[in-house]
Amino acid sequence: MGWRSVIISSHAKISYSSNCMIVQTMEGINKIPIDDVYLLLISTTQAVITTELINRLNKVNAKIIFSDEYQNPACEIVNNYPNNKNIEKINKQIFWDDGRKEVLWTKIVTRKMINQLAVLKYKHRDNIQDIKNEIDKIEIGDSSNREAVVARKYFKLLFYNYFSRNQNLAINAALNYGYSILLSNFNREIVSQGFSTYIGIHHHSLENTFNLSSDLMEPFRPIIDYWVSCKKMNSLTPDIKFGLVEILNMEIFYKEKEMLVKTAINKYVADCFDYLNNGKNFDLKVELKNEVPDNEIDNNV
Repeated sequence: MGWRSVIISSHAKISYSSNCMIVQTMEGINKIPIDDVYLLLISTTQAVITTELINRLNKVNAKIIFSDEYQNPACEIVNNYPNNKNIEKINKQIFWDDGRKEVLWTKIVTRKMINQLAVLKYKHRDNIQDIKNEIDKIEIGDSSNREAVVARKYFKLLFYNYFSRNQNLAINAALNYGYSILLSNFNREIVSQGFSTYIGIHHHSLENTFNLSSDLMEPFRPIIDYWVSCKKMNSLTPDIKFGLVEILNMEIFYKEKEMLVKTAINKYVADCFDYLNNGKNFDLKVELKNEVPDNEIDNNV
């Protein structure tokens, strides 16, 4: 697995040569070993990338994300044919046991709400007992939709009372940007482990090609929330975007072991599949650390 998150933010030509990604800009030429690349974010419409480089990055399961004219993530390269993807795994996914799916979804949303509560505690917010009470009401499959109830109360406590996720604000732009980066990495892990992002355990939208990724990423969303809540911003600046990408290199706890966010995603997704396929139970313990680094990116081009 690669380790470098590379962001292209200016006019550039990106190509392949001698097992390296070659980035040519007005300032000069940068060479980055292909095997080092975990994520390539092209945060400009003024860059050209060769199909040979795309092919080589695909082979090492590096994620490639393209931004639109507003520098927001717009689309990504999904490896449709990883070496370990086969009809047996897809058949298993289609016929995953409904009971297991409901139990896993219950674990997922419960952990998400626990992490939301942790964020509120780290931010020293008052009146969080109501959130605790909602968590206690959760049922198998979250049939009463406690997740949505908690989300409405949580964001108002985290930011301010009249805050809404529908408002055109820098905070929402940053949250959406961070969630997009998370989603892309879950897409990467799901496909690289041989499964399809289309077939979810809770989300089943015909318009969403990433239903399963949308399901599994939920406990990790509060990591983005916490980081954004610790920043003062009037707009979604390049520094904010770079910081959100570098959240993948923050440390969290997964099953009481300290590891990078991207490593935790890899292990967590594998554990989810092991449970869905084989019924092997596991402790879905994704926990935030009470610290938010500046996350300044060093390899921005």
